[in-house]
Amino acid sequence: MRIALAVVLGAIALSASVSAATAQTKYDPYPWCAEYGAGRGGDVGTNCYFMTLDQCRAAISGNGGFCRRNTFYTGPVETARSARHPR
Repeated sequence: MRIALAVVLGAIALSASVSAATAQTKYDPYPWCAEYGAGRGGDVGTNCYFMTLDQCRAAISGNGGFCRRNTFYTGPVETARSARHPR
């Protein structure tokens, strides 16, 4: 009985540590947010599902609003060198 209890408790501890490790590897891959309706006196909407600034700008084109960095973004940090466009 003690062995079975030890095995069950060991399995629970192992599954908890595995789930904690996988939770740390998940990240938000969307660095850009679109803020809609700003300055019109209406409701303001937010959409934070843009991988690039150009995608965000295309989404607000004709709708009004602006693009901003996603404050919850936890993906890779963009360096100045990788942010430049190739010549």
